Amino acid sequence: MKNALALVVAGAALASMAGCIVAPARPYYGGGGEYVAPAGVVYVAPTYASPGPGYRWEYHATYGWGWRHPERGWHRGWH
Repeated sequence: MKNALALVVAGAALASMAGCIVAPARPYYGGGGEYVAPAGVVYVAPTYASPGPGYRWEYHATYGWGWRHPERGWHRGWH
């Protein structure tokens, strides 16, 4: 009886925490698709975390890969 009660409590705790596990939010790229680099461009992974919400890792023709926000522009002042 004691083991059954412990099992019920553990199951209830696990079930209540199941809602806390969510997939990370996908950034908006417009049109619902993933960002695709132009042909011939090698993907370079970010070396630091996103500077804030809404930024996405994108390719810039002059400066290479960087964080870009749709309203604030490029992080670190790229144009």
